[in-house]
Amino acid sequence: MWLALTFSATLLGACQPTISHRGYMASPGAFDQVQEGMSKSEVEAVLGSPSTTASVNLQGDSYYYISSTTKSRAFTTPKETDRQVIAIRFDAQDQVQSFAQYGREDGKVIDVNTRKTPVAGREASILRDLFKQFLLGN
Repeated sequence: MWLALTFSATLLGACQPTISHRGYMASPGAFDQVQEGMSKSEVEAVLGSPSTTASVNLQGDSYYYISSTTKSRAFTTPKETDRQVIAIRFDAQDQVQSFAQYGREDGKVIDVNTRKTPVAGREASILRDLFKQFLLGN
């Protein structure tokens, strides 16, 4: 009896989802402290180092703070449930020109890990080509 209860509890525990947080973890209210005209060093003091940066036509840099939350169960592939991107654009004098916060609903999901290129039409195969030649008599 106890063995069956222990086994059942173990199985139920294994079905609980695992939630993982990756990337930048903002302090509550940190984004609200960012204002236009702040310097890069002030932004870094408030938000920390960015996840990535970019330069746009020598007109200034951009900082991106990216975080992701995934959920998975026992043997399933993790699925992203939330994504936050804080984008801060600086002018040529390294002062905040604009800033915005984006969520998962604001972007397009691109699966960069499939290593497949989508192609319109049917997939070609050697066997299909051989049978096609055989049936057409070419």
